[in-house]
Amino acid sequence: MSTDSPIRLAIVNDYELVVKGLAGALAPFADRVEVVELAVNVPVESDVDVVLFDSFAQTQGACTELRDLVHEVGSAGARLAVYSWNVDEALVQDSLKAGASGYLAKSMSSADLVESIERVHAGARVVPPMGSGGDDEGAEDDATGDAVSWPGRDLGLSGRESEMLALIVQGLTNQEIAERTYLSINSVKTYIRTAYRKLEVTSRSQAVAYGMSHGFEPDRSRMLQRD
Repeated sequence: MSTDSPIRLAIVNDYELVVKGLAGALAPFADRVEVVELAVNVPVESDVDVVLFDSFAQTQGACTELRDLVHEVGSAGARLAVYSWNVDEALVQDSLKAGASGYLAKSMSSADLVESIERVHAGARVVPPMGSGGDDEGAEDDATGDAVSWPGRDLGLSGRESEMLALIVQGLTNQEIAERTYLSINSVKTYIRTAYRKLEVTSRSQAVAYGMSHGFEPDRSRMLQRD
């Protein structure tokens, strides 16, 4: 599926590395999807067709933050799609109930992501195949798509391990992390344990100190593509 002119896309997340990585992966498809804004912890400002909400270290499901973002972009005539590792069916449905027009899995390739964005723009409700499931207990998420980036990837952290560290740096407890990410408490503990082992830290305070000095704090900036 393609359109006569590129779809104007904004990418939203609290981490600059995440949005810049995704924008870079979409760059070869600029004739179909034009990334016009990278919104990092600030409201979307540009006139866009689709907003891609990357769920890294974000509250997921039918939360107030997602509803507010849907209302914000919807009032401007845009559609919003969630971009996430977790494709649990209940989470997908909760996100749609909150007003998302699509729910896109991070396991897809950049080419498939572009096609999915085009379908969302055309008015289709795009979701992962039924039965694709969510995270297995304690499973790694190394089989991610080529559009995915995250803090600590160069340190050997998986996406989920990185997300756990980012949320720890934000001051969340294990239970709060589980609620935010729609993971079981056992999965959260497993990801944290494997992240600690890779980073060679042994306590939460050490993990926070490490994260604060290695880019795991949320950023705040806006990057616009000027004509």
